[in-house]
Amino acid sequence: MKTLIPSVLLIAAALATSGCSRIKASQGYLIDETLFTSILPGVDNRESVSRTLGRPTFAAQFDTGSWYYVSRLTGQYAFIAPKTLEQQILIINFDADGNVSKVERRGMEKIANINPVNDITPTLGRNEGFFEELFGNIGAVGAAGGPLGGQPTGRDGPR
Repeated sequence: MKTLIPSVLLIAAALATSGCSRIKASQGYLIDETLFTSILPGVDNRESVSRTLGRPTFAAQFDTGSWYYVSRLTGQYAFIAPKTLEQQILIINFDADGNVSKVERRGMEKIANINPVNDITPTLGRNEGFFEELFGNIGAVGAAGGPLGGQPTGRDGPR
């Protein structure tokens, strides 16, 4: 009986901590190193890059000069926000004729940490407390539907 209790506790602890394992997820383009290194400036063009790597994750918005292939590996524990573990951005730049002019790779240095202002969006208006919100409509409820005892105003005039 004495050896049963520690083994039961060990099994219970193992089950409890198994829920705390990190969940990994891959997002975006799955990079094939062989295909990426086969793209050469001055040799390839838009069509050959599209056939080799497929459609880009996104393209430059204001010119047709760059294609971006983004790959990200994230990890997350149970209810905690996911963190980026690895990131790669493959950038293919094209010249005016559509030929590859430059091929580059970027990584984790391009991740920006955006911190909202205390999770509160400043707005215009009144800042009322609990009791003002609760009792603020007393006297307004059941009143006539508008100025002058409910008579419509505006361009239509009285009816």
